[in-house]
This record gives sequence, structure tokens and C-alpha cells, in this order.
Amino acid sequence: MHLMNLVQSIAQLLLAKNWKLALAESCTGGLVCAKLTELSGSSAWFERGYITYSNEAKTECLGVPAELIQSHGAVSEPVAKAMAQGAQRMAGAHVGVSITGIAGPTGGTPEKPVGTVCFGWSMYDQDGENLIACQTKLFLGDRSAIREQAAEYALTELHRLLSA
Repeated sequence: MHLMNLVQSIAQLLLAKNWKLALAESCTGGLVCAKLTELSGSSAWFERGYITYSNEAKTECLGVPAELIQSHGAVSEPVAKAMAQGAQRMAGAHVGVSITGIAGPTGGTPEKPVGTVCFGWSMYDQDGENLIACQTKLFLGDRSAIREQAAEYALTELHRLLSA
């Protein structure tokens, strides 16, 4: 699905549920928020975005426990999960999405190479229970390509979860 069509479809799904979306981005630095707000009228369903690039920002803005970051690393599924939940909670939104990763060209390790990106999605299911999903992906390419792929993947999975 073309990216703008994907954003339009996400907008329609959120509007149909009367839901608001909040994002927490680290390695993508606001790229997903920018893609969402390219759509006119996005203020009807997009509540806010947090660019929490530093560990301190993740803790101060989203309430991610510093101990969680210290024990798992900022690029981890537990931190991505906490970021998504924090964005959802702090914004008072129905849906929270997070992205944290290593876009490179530096910062990679053998355990977490450049291109490692962790995602989190936090939303309510049909029973009103908070559904939390997280996933780690490895993207290839330069910094720009990794960031673009991560942004598109976050939106593709958000669409899939909203459609379920």
C-alpha cells in the first residue's frame, strides 16, 4: 500500500473508532509524526508526538523507568513497550506507538547491529483491555533508509492492528 494511502486508511480507522493516536519516536526523530501530519485534518485523530532521543527524555517525558533502560538498553522491546504505553498514557490517547533503534552508521554492537529497531504498540482491544505488542526488526541500508523503513513498518503494523 502506498504510504499516503496507508496514512489515509489509518486515519479512517481511528476516526471510525473516535480514537486519538500518540507517538514516541527515538531513532526516527519525528519522521512518523511528519508523515501523519502531511494528511490534512490529522488533528482530528493525531493527538501528539514525543521525540525522546535521549534516555533522559524517555524517562522524563514518557515515564520509562531508568532501571529498565539500564538493564535492557534503550533499544529493546521492554523499553519500546514502555515508550508506547507512556505515550498513550501521557497524551491521554487510545493508541500509543513507539520506535527506538540504531540508525547508524555508528552505535551498533554485535548483539544489536546498526539497523536494529524495536517497536511498541499499545491500544485497547474490543473488550476495552489494553493490548500491547512489541517487535524487533533489522533493516539494511544507510541511516536515511533505515529511518524510512522503520517509519513505514511502524505505520504498516499500526494499520494491521487497527484493522484486526
